[in-house]
Amino acid sequence: MDTIQRLNQTIDYIEEHLDQEINTRELAKLNCCSDYHFQRMFSFIADVSLAEYIRKRRLTAAAFDLQHTEIKIIDLAVKYGYQSADSFTKAFYQIHQVTPSKAREKGVELKSFPPISFQLSIKGAIAMKYRIEERSAFKVVGIKEQISTIDGENAKEIPKIWERVNQDGTAERIEELANTTPDGILGVCANFTPVTMDYWVAAATTLAAPTDFETLEIGSQMWAIFEVVGPMPEAIQDAWQRIFSEWFPKSGYEHADGPEFEWYSLEDPAREDYLSEIWIPVVKIN
Repeated sequence: MDTIQRLNQTIDYIEEHLDQEINTRELAKLNCCSDYHFQRMFSFIADVSLAEYIRKRRLTAAAFDLQHTEIKIIDLAVKYGYQSADSFTKAFYQIHQVTPSKAREKGVELKSFPPISFQLSIKGAIAMKYRIEERSAFKVVGIKEQISTIDGENAKEIPKIWERVNQDGTAERIEELANTTPDGILGVCANFTPVTMDYWVAAATTLAAPTDFETLEIGSQMWAIFEVVGPMPEAIQDAWQRIFSEWFPKSGYEHADGPEFEWYSLEDPAREDYLSEIWIPVVKIN
């Protein structure tokens, strides 16, 4: 079963459980990856977060119920997972621009968000340069912070980390440790949970860690390595989008749930020809 089939099964599961608790970990299992990676993959491919998609589908179903049944608003709120009629009314209004009671009137205009259907599409002839490599175990040394992955908080926190290490000289100290492939400074994401991950600014090295640095051991692994050319951060953000929406669905590989990282060359990151790489741990799909 490929990624597209799994995603469509996920949509079917959501539709069958709109009026029940939807455990995102179960959806992740269906897609053979961690909760964090599944939600990220869904967001890249569907262009909407999983939580937002479920919310819109539930409020679409709620509008249908209001127009076709006599269900009480408080019962409808409970049915679709809201703690009170007030919280349901607020969410309903944000989507439909009318209150639930108003939605029962004839002629009221409501919004409908239909279920997503995933299909393989041809996006053009823009090539993606990548290679598959088997790497023996290695270690990275640097600084680590645990950050939230809820509501895209990681996208806000990571630039702050880089600003700090560049200003206080930490980045230069890390660069001096780099003595093995991939040679240079790395941004590493590891130890994913449904709501957090560890983010490292680090270097691959055979040297011992200074007392104020930490060490992450990375085991033997198959890697999909993508070349990225263009100014930061736009080029690398676009590459992540394309990897999950264009490459993974028909690649014959899936995410192996280990640490992943970005490699940065030591040139000016604003250059149009700036070179970086994305390293993703992968396994072949059986």
